[in-house]
Amino acid sequence: MTVSRSRLHAPDSLVTARRTHSFTESVIRGMTRLATQHDAINLAQGFPNFAAPEVLKEAAVQAIRDDINQYSVTWGAPRLRQALVRKYAEWYDLDVNPETEITVCCGATEAMVSTLMAIVDPGEEVIVLEPFYENYGPDAILCGAKPVFLPMPLGQPLDMDRVAAAFSRRTRAIIINTPNNPTGHVFSREELEGISELCHEHDAYAVTDEIYEHILYDGEHIPIATLPDMHDRAITISGASKTFSVTGWRIGTIVAPPDVTDAIRKVHDFLTVGAPAPLQEGVAAALEALGPEYYSELATSYRARRDLMHTGLVEAGFRCAPPAGAYYILADFSDISSQRDDEFAERLVREVGVASVPGSSFYSRPQDGRTMVRFAFCKTEELLADAAGRLRRIRG
Repeated sequence: MTVSRSRLHAPDSLVTARRTHSFTESVIRGMTRLATQHDAINLAQGFPNFAAPEVLKEAAVQAIRDDINQYSVTWGAPRLRQALVRKYAEWYDLDVNPETEITVCCGATEAMVSTLMAIVDPGEEVIVLEPFYENYGPDAILCGAKPVFLPMPLGQPLDMDRVAAAFSRRTRAIIINTPNNPTGHVFSREELEGISELCHEHDAYAVTDEIYEHILYDGEHIPIATLPDMHDRAITISGASKTFSVTGWRIGTIVAPPDVTDAIRKVHDFLTVGAPAPLQEGVAAALEALGPEYYSELATSYRARRDLMHTGLVEAGFRCAPPAGAYYILADFSDISSQRDDEFAERLVREVGVASVPGSSFYSRPQDGRTMVRFAFCKTEELLADAAGRLRRIRG
């Protein structure tokens, strides 16, 4: 497979991407501002309101005191890359070379755009399963590529015939987010095998966003890179934000075959130069020190939050299923109101004091999400219980 020439493209593509992305971001920022104005509980943005592990924080503080404050190696501090090698070997039996196959970025967001800019050329296509995390479409457009949006029915397995029909001779990549934001879907082995076959057939890459890999309740998290013959076609993106509750640290990671990694590193270098040096040391320390019990407790504690939030939503009249992974619930409010999603979300803030994200933010066609809102439950159980109580008032 050949790797893209890695360049930014036509100004009209940049303008389109800006317009597409700014709409989604303005909705989220607007909901946060509205929540602040009305003293509402903010379940719109996906950041925890509880503390990160002490070992992580202390190691970062110590790194600062030890004057690890200058540029790190552009593609990642050696200690962190070695820790990632051990993690992928222990968790997934993946043999990763720290010198040629790992890149550390400024968050999974930068990791995704660096990856697509490295592998995708103008005129090619990137398949985006929807509902989707809002950056994926604009990321493809920034490369001069066409995002091909493929609806993914909620609560159902992938229709592999429809996935196959989305592939074409211009397909360069398919983006897979598992566990998924906003649906909580965890891709099964059968689904991943089907995607793998299509990638081989069409000479395409599978780019996986696995940032919620350890926030799992049902099923099994399977990196597509572990499937037979996918080493040269799989690009695995993850990071520290969700696993260690440090969304503001912006430490993302990419595992990719050497030729792709070489291209990704060139793009990454010009985009951000490198991730924060002392924070990389903190993440490395957490990966070294925290054993299986930490990850088990993480999933257990999030399951309790999920169940609390799901019960509260159902009792308030929403229709939704408990997610299999990640920390969001996409809820249908059509039994409560005939309003549009943006109008209903604003009403929730003003009348009951809970902020959510309008469902249309996660679809290429806004009408597909008009009866839904997304709630983030990465909050303390006390705050979620308060939110659930407030939401019940919407029926009154």
